[in-house]
Amino acid sequence: MTALARGLLVGVFVLIQAGGALAQEAKSPALAKQLAAALDAAKLDSIAASSPSEPGMYVAALYFSGSELLVVSAKYSAPQLLDAKLGSKAYRDIYIDLNSASDPATKAFIEDMGANGLRAKRDGDDPFDTYEMAGKRVAFDGDWKKQKMSEQDYMKTFGEADQHYAQILTALLERAKNPT
Repeated sequence: MTALARGLLVGVFVLIQAGGALAQEAKSPALAKQLAAALDAAKLDSIAASSPSEPGMYVAALYFSGSELLVVSAKYSAPQLLDAKLGSKAYRDIYIDLNSASDPATKAFIEDMGANGLRAKRDGDDPFDTYEMAGKRVAFDGDWKKQKMSEQDYMKTFGEADQHYAQILTALLERAKNPT
């Protein structure tokens, strides 16, 4: 096989992989819509929970009905303080604490514009979602070149962000359904 043929095969493989990533269904949209509906029904503008999968990790969301979910997850140096706030349903305070005094290496911050889950590319001039993990921010505006990423890396990051967001939303949704 010539070097040119090998290069073409590798290129086709990369395009197939990228196309497969684009075709994969995001997990967060259905969960974000469920959480928004639960928060609307309970007349809540914030929610928080401890992570069921990782001790010392907390998740919280600030909700602007019908327009956006701002979500944070991180480890907190004094978990007993957040546990007490969870017990008193001081969700907004937990959100603020996680945004300001959490472990930066474990902090994830998601801006879900539309409160409808992450989208890899925005529609027209609609606002786009963002994901920040340990200080690295990615805008899901469809312009991976502007962010100095390949399309494959962009889609991989989107998949990881969507998976992480789905885990956070699941924990928040469980808390919204069972607030005790």
